[in-house]
Amino acid sequence: MRLSLYKYPIATLISLILVGSLLSPSSPSVLAQSNSQTAIDKLNQGLQAIQAGRVQDAIAAFKQASQLDPTLAAAHYNLGLALRQAGQLQPSADAFYRATQADPKFAPAFANLGGTLLEGNNLELANDYLQRALELDPKLGFAHYNLGLLREQQRDCDRAIASFKKAIEYSKNAPEPPYHIGMCYLQQGKIDRARDAFNQAVKINPKYPEAYYNIGSILFNQRQLQEALEAFRKSAEANSNYPNAYYGAGLVFMQLQKYSDAVQVLQFARDLYTAQGNSQWAKNAAQVLQQAQNLNR
Repeated sequence: MRLSLYKYPIATLISLILVGSLLSPSSPSVLAQSNSQTAIDKLNQGLQAIQAGRVQDAIAAFKQASQLDPTLAAAHYNLGLALRQAGQLQPSADAFYRATQADPKFAPAFANLGGTLLEGNNLELANDYLQRALELDPKLGFAHYNLGLLREQQRDCDRAIASFKKAIEYSKNAPEPPYHIGMCYLQQGKIDRARDAFNQAVKINPKYPEAYYNIGSILFNQRQLQEALEAFRKSAEANSNYPNAYYGAGLVFMQLQKYSDAVQVLQFARDLYTAQGNSQWAKNAAQVLQQAQNLNR
C-alpha cells in the first residue's frame, strides 16, 4: 500500500505588515481636505483594532476611513487585509483594487489583489496583477510566492519552482515556498529533492504538519517505517487535529503488525475526518481500521 502525498490547499501569502497612513500630516493633500485627518484617525483606530484581534471593528473603521478619504490607499489596503482575514474574498479583492486605483505604484496592493484573485481561481487576471506588482517591486517576496502558486496550479512546475526560489530569496523566513517547491518536485518524480524541500520548510517552521506528513509519506513509500512514524508523530504534534498524521501512523503500524496501535490512531483519524467533513478520507480510514480490527482479534 502506498501512502498518498498531501497537497497543501492553495493559500496565498498576503503582506502581513499593516500599512499606516501613506500621507504625512503636513502633506498639502491632507491640508486641502477637511476629512483627511478624520480619515487618518479612523485608519489608526482600525490598525489598533486589528492588532487587538477585533477584526469586525477594524473592518468598520477602515471602511469609514476609505469613505472619508477615497484617495487614502492605506485605508483601502488595510480594509482588504481585514476582509481577507474574515474570509470575505470578493469584498477583499474590491478593496485591494481600490487601493491600486488610489496609488498606482502601491506594489503590495497589486500583489494582494493578485493573490485574492488566485484564491478565487481567476488565474488570468491574477497573473496580470502579480506581474504588475513585481514590475513595481521585483523584491516583493510574497508576490513571487503567489506567482509560484499560480504556475503550480497551471502545472508549470519549472517556472513555479523558479518563482518559489525568488520568494525564498526575498522572504527567507516563510516556510511555504520551500513546501511548494517540494510539491512541484513530487509532481516531477524528484523524490529526494522533494524531501529536501520539505525538510527546509520544517526547519523554518517546526510546526508545519503538512510538511512533516509528506516527509513521512515519502519515507513510508521507501519502506523506512520507523523514520516515517517519527515524521507522522511530529505532524500530529504540530497540529493535534490534523487527521492525515494519524492515518499515516496507522498505515505504519499496520506494516509493523502493531494492530492494536493501528486501531487506536485510525479511529482517531476517521473521527477527525468525519468531524471535518472529509467523507472520502473518513471512508478510507474506516476501511483500513476494519482491517486492523480484524487482524487484532
